[in-house]
Amino acid sequence: MKRLELTVLCVCAVLFTLLALTLAHRHGAPFALDRTAHAWSLHHRPGLLRGLARAVTATGTGPVPYLCALAAGFIAGHSQGMRGRLLASAAALGFLVAGQALRHGVLHIIARPRPPVADWAAPASGYAFPSGHTTTSALAAGLLAWALLRTLRSARARAAAVVLTCWAIAVGASRVYLGMHWATDVLGGWLFALTLLALGTVLIHRKENVLYPVAPVA
Repeated sequence: MKRLELTVLCVCAVLFTLLALTLAHRHGAPFALDRTAHAWSLHHRPGLLRGLARAVTATGTGPVPYLCALAAGFIAGHSQGMRGRLLASAAALGFLVAGQALRHGVLHIIARPRPPVADWAAPASGYAFPSGHTTTSALAAGLLAWALLRTLRSARARAAAVVLTCWAIAVGASRVYLGMHWATDVLGGWLFALTLLALGTVLIHRKENVLYPVAPVA
């Protein structure tokens, strides 16, 4: 598992860096994929789907991600008593906030313009890359899925992790569907979130190995 996490960390970090550098070199100009996805969304927005997409995209910010982070810490700290649960919840919330702060820094460094305002089907503000709703929902979903899989190790935990993954994907897709982001903004958000989640998992395992070293087999 540790090797898998290191692989995910390296691959996602490299891909995100390459994408960010390419966008910086292009001054944020959209790729062919971006234009194709944006054009498709403009011509496939019936009222019902547009309303559903707005409802989904709204969960990518506000209380939902923070509640997911708090729940993740509360679940992960179950073996340490109430004090441990509260500390773990604070740590998970801090991880989410730190991830958002780092994204904000990248946002202003790349300074990528959004698609034309006339194409938006919901309000938005600021630069585009990486997508904030996408990054936040992916971080929150990853935290809660990790806590459930680590603590419960059951079919229900795996099912919940799948649901959380689908939610994060849906939030990202809704940003493109509603016209506020280019597809590569969302891709960047997912890569950025996966990089941070993998890094966090690696650091947790390293800390556990220091605190609870495995005794050598005689």
